[in-house]
Amino acid sequence: MNKLIDFPSPNEYPLYAEMYMKLVRKDETLLKQLKDNLEITKEFVSSLTEDELNYRYSDDKWTIKEVLVHIVDDERIYAYRALAFARNDKTSLPGFEQDDYAKYSDTHNRKIENILEEYEAVRKSTIALFNGLSEEALKRIGTADGNEASVRALGYHIAGHELHHMNIIKERYLKIGLL
Repeated sequence: MNKLIDFPSPNEYPLYAEMYMKLVRKDETLLKQLKDNLEITKEFVSSLTEDELNYRYSDDKWTIKEVLVHIVDDERIYAYRALAFARNDKTSLPGFEQDDYAKYSDTHNRKIENILEEYEAVRKSTIALFNGLSEEALKRIGTADGNEASVRALGYHIAGHELHHMNIIKERYLKIGLL
């Protein structure tokens, strides 16, 4: 089975990340949570119709497909940050504008199967990355977008960020009777 990764201390991640950290189990099972969430999310998203996947409950809100691509983009960026910090790269990494990423993601031209294929590939890569890191590397701290975080905190951020968005989909879309 995958290695256990200690939950980070509050001083290992920025305050904004607390909203994600509170959604994950703190029992050291980060890699299992990432693997389980992959299957749960794929099963849920695969159960939706094309109309449901392309629905936006307000003109300024993302479709479910856009939310899923956002989860993938965020994971890819945070996994890169984890790699850089784990390798003790002292470069201060930039932030990213999530709304621009969503705007230019071309999800309206993509089939859900293609999005899920990318999502699965990124998730498996993230799990492999974290599974291969030493305890020392997991505790290293780096800076991105002006915020300090440990490598292990970035992993827990990835898991919590996905749960945050899946909760929003289920709460907001279920409330309006879409799903």
